[in-house]
Amino acid sequence: MAAADCALPAPAEEYRIRSADGHWIHAEAYGPEGAPMVVLVHGWTCSTAFWAPVIHQLTGEFRVVAYDQRGHGRSDIPPTAAGYSTVKLADDLEAVLTRLVPAGERAVLAGHSMGGMTVMAAADRAEVAVRTAAAVLVSTGPSDLLAEANVLPAGVRPPALRRFLHRGILNSRLPLGPVSTVSKALFKYGLMGPATPPGRVEAVARVVHACPTGARYQWGRVLGELDVRPQLARLAAPTAVVVGTRDRLTPPVHARRIVAALPDPQGLLELPGVGHMAPVERPAEVAAEIRRAVSLRTAEARSVTA
Repeated sequence: MAAADCALPAPAEEYRIRSADGHWIHAEAYGPEGAPMVVLVHGWTCSTAFWAPVIHQLTGEFRVVAYDQRGHGRSDIPPTAAGYSTVKLADDLEAVLTRLVPAGERAVLAGHSMGGMTVMAAADRAEVAVRTAAAVLVSTGPSDLLAEANVLPAGVRPPALRRFLHRGILNSRLPLGPVSTVSKALFKYGLMGPATPPGRVEAVARVVHACPTGARYQWGRVLGELDVRPQLARLAAPTAVVVGTRDRLTPPVHARRIVAALPDPQGLLELPGVGHMAPVERPAEVAAEIRRAVSLRTAEARSVTA
């Protein structure tokens, strides 16, 4: 059985937001209206449901917005490969922020995995920058994902072979089928730390299995060629980085490179024994970093008015 906090609470509001190319994006808001806003951006093969443990941690204090990336959850599924790119990810985030962050206000953005890549990809958008108070990048990377991944056993040594096999994992068109004992074991090995409780493994498996096969393939293709380093260098908002020491998909080398490239780095939190799914594995610590990012925003506002 999935952990209790892995079920989403009832949203305060739901939205349909039209992106630049006409695709509709589903978003939900939790917590009190008028409270400091936090926008959560999920990763590859996930949905708003992925953020449930963190949402439970934050909704008493913040207005939390989560949205389904295109091809996931209740957002539109692009019919062709043209609908999948880092440009489209940035378009969708820009549409969400423009619609939901009131004029003159700013939100803290928290992105996990492909969600962190989305935040980086949109960093050069003026409409995003003006609405971003701070950012938290969790279990993510800006480039070279195939070269740095550690999903395969250490015995598979030739770099070219490792990249080829990792690409095969990203670009798989095989349907996942129902959640099973085997799939949960594979998810725990590839995505989560060894001490992750079974209920949290099952919650992640349910979310990932719900992703449409075609969307999973198309986004995997994009991730295999990803390079958002130029945009990362323009992420001017104060930004904290979080990574698990057992992250096989985006290992800590990526987090360190991000911190080195950020204009305003606000620290690197490495979570011992945690895998790629840190918001589900250790929601309290991830929520604490988001709270800290909100406090950075508050401190900056005070300094401006002083």
